[in-house]
Amino acid sequence: MSRPTSAAGRLARYGFGLADDDGAVRAADLLGPDGLGLWRPAEQEPADERAQELLSALSRAADPDLALRQLHRLVEAERRAAGAGGSGPTGPASTGAAGGMAAGSVLLGALRDDPGLRRRLIAVLGASSALGDHLVANPDQWPVLRTAPDGLAPTAEGRLDLSGAGQPVAVLRAAYRLALLRIAAADLTGARGLEQTMGALSALADATLTAAYDIAVRELPEGTGRPRLAVVAMGKCGGDELNYVSDVDVIFVAAGDDDLAAATTVATRLIHICGLVAWPVDAALRPEGNRGPLVRTLASHLAYYQRWARTWEFQALLKARPAAGDLALGREWADQLAPLLWRAAERPEAVEDVRAMRRKIIDNVPPRELEREIKRGPGGLRDIEFAVQLLQLVHGRGDETLRTPGTIPALRALVAGGYVGRADGEALLRGYRFLRTVEHRLQLQGLRRTHTVPTEPTALRWLAAALGYAATPGRSAVEEFRAEWVTHATEVRRLHAKLLYRPLLESVARVPADGLRLTPEAARHRLEILGFADPAGALRHLQALTGGVSRTAAIQRTLLPVLLSEFADAPEPDRGLLNYRQVSDKLGSTPWYLRLLRDSGPVARRLARVLSLSRYAADLLAREPEALRLLAEESELTSRPRGVLCEGFAAAAARHTDPVEATRAVRALRRRELVRLACADVLCRAGSLAPASPRPDGGRPGLTDITAVGTALSDVTDATLAAALRIARAAQPSLPGLRFAVIGMGRLGGYESNYLSDADVLFVYDPPPGADESAASTAAHAIAEELRRLLGMPAPDPPLGVDADLRPEGRQGPLVRSLAAYAQYYARWSRVWEAQALLRARFVCGDADLGAEFEAMIEPARYPADGLTREQIVEIRRVKARVEDERLPRGADPATHTKLGRGGLADVEWAVQLVQLRHAGRIPALRGTRTLDALAAARDAGLVDPADAAAMAAGWTLAAQVRNALMLVRGRAGDQLPRHGVELAGVVRLLGRDDPGVFLDEYLRTGRRSRAATERVMAG
Repeated sequence: MSRPTSAAGRLARYGFGLADDDGAVRAADLLGPDGLGLWRPAEQEPADERAQELLSALSRAADPDLALRQLHRLVEAERRAAGAGGSGPTGPASTGAAGGMAAGSVLLGALRDDPGLRRRLIAVLGASSALGDHLVANPDQWPVLRTAPDGLAPTAEGRLDLSGAGQPVAVLRAAYRLALLRIAAADLTGARGLEQTMGALSALADATLTAAYDIAVRELPEGTGRPRLAVVAMGKCGGDELNYVSDVDVIFVAAGDDDLAAATTVATRLIHICGLVAWPVDAALRPEGNRGPLVRTLASHLAYYQRWARTWEFQALLKARPAAGDLALGREWADQLAPLLWRAAERPEAVEDVRAMRRKIIDNVPPRELEREIKRGPGGLRDIEFAVQLLQLVHGRGDETLRTPGTIPALRALVAGGYVGRADGEALLRGYRFLRTVEHRLQLQGLRRTHTVPTEPTALRWLAAALGYAATPGRSAVEEFRAEWVTHATEVRRLHAKLLYRPLLESVARVPADGLRLTPEAARHRLEILGFADPAGALRHLQALTGGVSRTAAIQRTLLPVLLSEFADAPEPDRGLLNYRQVSDKLGSTPWYLRLLRDSGPVARRLARVLSLSRYAADLLAREPEALRLLAEESELTSRPRGVLCEGFAAAAARHTDPVEATRAVRALRRRELVRLACADVLCRAGSLAPASPRPDGGRPGLTDITAVGTALSDVTDATLAAALRIARAAQPSLPGLRFAVIGMGRLGGYESNYLSDADVLFVYDPPPGADESAASTAAHAIAEELRRLLGMPAPDPPLGVDADLRPEGRQGPLVRSLAAYAQYYARWSRVWEAQALLRARFVCGDADLGAEFEAMIEPARYPADGLTREQIVEIRRVKARVEDERLPRGADPATHTKLGRGGLADVEWAVQLVQLRHAGRIPALRGTRTLDALAAARDAGLVDPADAAAMAAGWTLAAQVRNALMLVRGRAGDQLPRHGVELAGVVRLLGRDDPGVFLDEYLRTGRRSRAATERVMAG
């Protein structure tokens, strides 16, 4: 026939001949009068309207050229069958074809008249060369895709029609192929979704196993009794998520020893039959794998799983379900193994075993295929399955809704139960559906077991078309497919790591299964075991947190068993649970709160430890619940450098024009920093936060010692005062050129602040040249008063008192003095105790030059060149004795009072300051505001015996640690270490010790040694 050159262009509109240059010419031959009779070459148009419909259907196939070739071959096969004397498929002959081989074709006539058949058959022919070959070999089978007279599509639910005549295995093979054909047609035309397709394929596998089982039983030698044998489906078949070409994993279970011989014969024959009919049957998941017996009794299975089974074997049991044979026996097997399965995650190694198995699978993928493997590779199906299965193993012990074999139903149950976030669950579901659909299309093409995306351009174009991708402006269909694949794989890999390596999993796994079921009776019993003093009250908190069917309650039911164990480690479990309820009541309706506890690393355990060990931190979190986010990252639990704090506080103040609002913003930041430091302090001491490496920005990585805590708290106070000073100056009438500075004193000046320290300060100003002294004094007083007023306003945060009582003349003296007035006072009137107070003076904020001038001005007073006179030394000793006698609270125990007690903070500080006053004038190394630094310098200078210096440092450090711990535990100021009770236990636990009695002995012993050392230094 003639082949007009324009044929290629006209037929290309239908998608023919796009793969190569000669394709359109071949398509013209197949479609022309000598072929299917659908194309008029002379007119370059379809033969008629129905031919146009058939060409349009062919153009929508995944591979139009393949569909056309297969259709042509099928019509040829039909013609040969009719010529050989067969009638072929029943039905009227085609009357619309132009002639040639298509004349009288029943198939073409049916395709013209039955749109449903046309859609289904051509979809199969264009997507699966293997099913096309099968139809060509069996041209009488295509009618199974016809639309029924009532308009319904053929059933595609995996049922077998075994009514045909012939050998049972041959009948079963033919029935299997016909059922598979119907499933594929429904899948490719969108009549069945992915889950329905997987379910139909699994049902077809069940039916095939059942039929093969029946054949094998009928073939038993005469006189052999029918054994009780259960065929248990495992893997994808057990999960009702089988794909087109896969081994079918099974386990064979016999009822008793008497059944073993016949059962083994049946099982062996069943495996052989299924291999001839459909797919290999794989029994390698049985106990001992391929080395173990093919069939075991129920008792033998139980014995094996009780003693020898490894974690991966229990993981495999998640998908086990009876499929064929004695189903009652299969259900009994599953029921008896269930208690073992749902305790498997409690093994110490269980969680890590699952993770290690996933890593091993990836390691075994050939490197050249790793990035193309949609099943085993990173971001593949196994990532989703392992994450889901590990969550099932851990949480399914207490939640029976998770005990479902299928990945998609299990993932939905995990989302519904709050174990996986909604967004994460939807992302995994989308990824799973995408990857399984790709797998199905790859396997359908040649009915081959494959999970690897091809690299050849032609194969990739076919795959993209089979998946429904089309070219868009700027991107081909293949590029569209690749982009979506990368998106899904990346998201799956991220979520796999997030879920599989979630620290909460280990914590939940350590909770006994009974502890996960928070029914009232079980909860009360567990609360009693955990040591709650008021189980009834604690139970009310639990019921308030977990009651109802809301998602919030579901997530709380997941978290609380872990949190209860953490609370139980604290001296007051009831207090921890109460604090947790208070925080949850404030944040429970906030979307991110419970999601953060469930998903974000060790947040839940950190929060539990903070709430149970520190009332101070718990109160702060109740006031600043948003700060809970700080617990997510260790980098957030590090103190910020002073410069960073000052910049941040100043920026927060600058966003407000009203001084009150500006101060609130600054105090909110201070509150957040106190949360950060308190949580870091508690967690470092409780061993929940590892000290980090030094940060390049200068931040202190972990609050592992008392000097780091004191410095960090002093930096926060410095930044607060600096921001408040800016606000106060902006709010007052300005006096151009007025210099103003804040000088830190006491613990602030010595970088030894604690959590509830006031800010001991001096205010100094310097009038501008030529200014009226009275006006300058008034302006400076207004600034100082406004600063104190702003920071003293009631607010939901720990107060920061600004205490200027260490100024000259104390409370009787003016609040603010000029630099000259200070110089005059210290030169003429200062007494020795005031010089002693100046040892800790340092510039905090304001005019830096003025601060430096003030420090230089007080040098002679605090570091006297000639040291102290005998009278001054006696005066210091006398004042110390008086302070110790008068300021120690009535009834206080001097042995355990951290500040004024024997060998405590005051003892060491007075001794060190006496050494500084006597010798700093000639030894510059002593000129520092920090107690321990000055003590070390005195030791190095030979002024203090090294043994005494060590005893004093130990006494001061332990007293400071205990004092801070008391504040953290109590949530209020207090310097008295109790000798018994929960507060002592809380301090001991917070400091990382175990036995309160042993710790108390250590404190008393350290205090005695420190006291003796300070007395020797004071007497020297």
